[in-house]
Amino acid sequence: MSSSSLIHGISISVSDDDEASGKVRVRVRRKRHRHPASARRRLLRRAVRLGGPLLLATLAVSLLFYESYRLSPPSHPPPPASNLSRVEHTARAADGTRKSCLKILGPEKLQNLELPEVSEQNLPVKKVVYRSRLLHLDDDDSTGSNISRFNSFTGYQTLNEREESFKMKDITTVHCGFYNEDGGFKVSAVDKDYMASCRVLVATCAFGGGDDLHQPIGMTEVSIKKVCYVAFWDEVTRAAQQEEGNKIGEDLMIGLWRIILVRDLPFSDQRLNGKIPKLISHRLFPMARYSIWVDSKSQFRRDPLGVFEALLWRSNSSLALSEHGARSSLYDEGKAIVKKHKATPEEVKVQLDQYQQDGIPDEKRFNGKKVCISIHSNFYIAL
Repeated sequence: MSSSSLIHGISISVSDDDEASGKVRVRVRRKRHRHPASARRRLLRRAVRLGGPLLLATLAVSLLFYESYRLSPPSHPPPPASNLSRVEHTARAADGTRKSCLKILGPEKLQNLELPEVSEQNLPVKKVVYRSRLLHLDDDDSTGSNISRFNSFTGYQTLNEREESFKMKDITTVHCGFYNEDGGFKVSAVDKDYMASCRVLVATCAFGGGDDLHQPIGMTEVSIKKVCYVAFWDEVTRAAQQEEGNKIGEDLMIGLWRIILVRDLPFSDQRLNGKIPKLISHRLFPMARYSIWVDSKSQFRRDPLGVFEALLWRSNSSLALSEHGARSSLYDEGKAIVKKHKATPEEVKVQLDQYQQDGIPDEKRFNGKKVCISIHSNFYIAL
């Protein structure tokens, strides 16, 4: 057993042996004197250990907020509906700024815009003969006529016949599926009369149910009187739209759209049926001088006459096409069509081989623009 007492900072330990012998051992504990500089260093090291991670976390969060703000597009309030005809198409450049793509005239000039005068043209073609009879080629024919894309509407013309139809002669013979009784794509006599009355056209289509019909906006009263808005439907689309409350009126209209019902569509693939009014609208509307095609998923928000003036009349052009968003090669587009199962490899090969024989190059750009046009382009206008 031992005991200890503390007297003025001096620890005196006394053991039983010491008490017995009368000896006391005194151990003096010297008081440490801390240097002020070492204390500051220790405090600094402790602050670095605790504050370093906190500082790095704060910097990381700040950098994250900055990048998010820099990459997010600027928010702009939507323009009023009455002002849509003056809104310009815009595109975002690499630096994030918006640049105008389509400069349309103002409302006052659009109200007074007239169709340009069409000069008399002395064309070498005096007569066009539309051929409707079918020519079934031999099964061993090398032109690929046994492929399913040929039918009574497309006809079975040979490559020589196709080449001859491109030549300018006094009497030119071309195939036209509309003249074949078994070709399909039938419309009523009333619809034919209406189509023959159109001089300026905005058209769309929805077959097999298709998409909802979006009403055009942004046009002037003058354009409404001069432009035909035509939507091609089949009975499946009509029934589906009627269930949604979009019923065709007695005047055959839904809003500004004149609905034309098509019977006996020639293809089982609705995408191919949609190409008929899209690519050969000049056969359906023989008197139309200008036409605009709008994809059924899109809403047309411009004045049609203003679009014609901006894209055709101002530059004396005949055709305006939307630039492809992904590809710039016609042959790359063929590969993409096969990859997306939009056509068989055999069908695409026949078409691409013919393009090569026609001398279509695999050039990536034309005047700085992508030249490849998707088979599902949303927008194009034609003279």
